[in-house]
Amino acid sequence: MPVGVQPDMFDGSAWLGLIGFRMRNAGIGRGPGIPYFGSFNEVNVRLYSREPDGTRGVVFLSLDADRLAVVVAARSAGVPYVWSRIGFRGGDDKTGTTGYTVRRFGAGSASSSFDVIPRREELADDPLSIHLTARFGMHSTFLGRPIYVPNTHAPWPLYHATAGSLSDGLVSAAGLTVTGPPESVLYSPGVRTQFGRPRRITLQPGKEPQA
Repeated sequence: MPVGVQPDMFDGSAWLGLIGFRMRNAGIGRGPGIPYFGSFNEVNVRLYSREPDGTRGVVFLSLDADRLAVVVAARSAGVPYVWSRIGFRGGDDKTGTTGYTVRRFGAGSASSSFDVIPRREELADDPLSIHLTARFGMHSTFLGRPIYVPNTHAPWPLYHATAGSLSDGLVSAAGLTVTGPPESVLYSPGVRTQFGRPRRITLQPGKEPQA
């Protein structure tokens, strides 16, 4: 966790997420979407975080993306993007199964493959689902300083889902060990988001980063 940020617990436990996204027409600020470069697939490994004042966010351990320009730009800003080959499987059969296959470039690099089957008759509005998805910013570190990058979006249209398959090496590549099946599987058709201006995290006395 960045300095000044702690795990955001739910029922006494910290949570880890493996999340697949399809970015479409991403742009800068309020500007229009950037052709080609603004559309890409992403799979991220995240922790759930909060500041002492209660501000909630996520901490990305890794973000795999299949657009090299996005990876280069994000890494220059201190965001841990990784260039990968990502395949998307999307809702073509009667079950609506959606999935991603990830393989990082380079010999022996990590890979992941997973599918989820949405249960569209089951809205996910329980406390755990809200805890995991009502996140309106990212905690990170830039130039040695902890920062918070806000984003705004409407509540996710969210459904419970069933894990169809899961074979993952991204979590272990991030240095964590997970056993057993996932305890929460969710699906959303998507929502529009907008990132705001980063701000420094207010640190408690004695928590300042060391030079």
